[in-house]
Amino acid sequence: MRAITDTHFRFPGQDAYYKGKVREVYSIGDKLVMIASDRISAFDVILPEPIPYKGQVLNQIAAKFLKATEDICPNWLISTPDPNVAIGKKCEALRVEMVIRGYLAGHAWRTYQSGLRTLCGVTLPEGLKENDKLPEPIITPSTKAEEGHDEDISREEIIARGLVDEATYSKMEAYTKALFQRGSEMAAERGLILVDTKYEFGMYHGELTLIDEIHTPDSSRYFYAEGYAENQAAGKAQKHLSKEFVREWLIANNFMGKEGQQVPEMTEEIVLSISNRYIELYEMVTGEGFQKRSYENVLQQIEANIIAAL
Repeated sequence: MRAITDTHFRFPGQDAYYKGKVREVYSIGDKLVMIASDRISAFDVILPEPIPYKGQVLNQIAAKFLKATEDICPNWLISTPDPNVAIGKKCEALRVEMVIRGYLAGHAWRTYQSGLRTLCGVTLPEGLKENDKLPEPIITPSTKAEEGHDEDISREEIIARGLVDEATYSKMEAYTKALFQRGSEMAAERGLILVDTKYEFGMYHGELTLIDEIHTPDSSRYFYAEGYAENQAAGKAQKHLSKEFVREWLIANNFMGKEGQQVPEMTEEIVLSISNRYIELYEMVTGEGFQKRSYENVLQQIEANIIAAL
């Protein structure tokens, strides 16, 4: 099986290169070239086998949603000249991640379950159950602490610390609510519920701009709408759409990224099943059939497509 594990290009005018867990970013003048590899991470660990078509799935979902929301706010995307590539404006990233939640799930539920009723300065009502719909969507921002971990932070702290000025933050809030509303409407058309997601913003020549990927199963949590009410009434777990299935497979094989634990063997059968699941995610979220890219001379394809676009 073929997949994109690494790229080591040198483009004309390239002035920086960054390799993340799954994406590689080339800086060229005032543009960024972002390549979505087929690497996969879980529990902050890059797994030993890449997943064919995973990078294409995430790149194309993100591009679809960025294009579908460009009437709401400016975003960084200029073009997608290759199934695994996005070229966009080089923005100065703001150090605040805008997390918005329409339902009490994940981190918000764990906080609530611990007895706390305030999250990032937002007070939650009594009597909620896991996965209940909130009276209205709440914004629970996070920021990078000095040691590099995400930390919850309130609107007041963000402004007091000078991470973002009040006028800019108010605009970020307005954009976040409007983007979540659009994402929720698009999810509903596909029989899905957008549970929670995150948005990142940067400044481009003084203009607040949406950056990174949006509404992908790696950055968002989706429930299936069918059966949601019945499951809530019966206290059952919700059927979800995200990359949680990868974590569940790892946990079932005694791996959670802890010291001394070994990543279970990723057989060809396991890799293929994960690849197929990502393709299913794409088709469910977008409502479109997935067109598999060719992996024949794939690095040459990518390089040629980027150079032609630049």
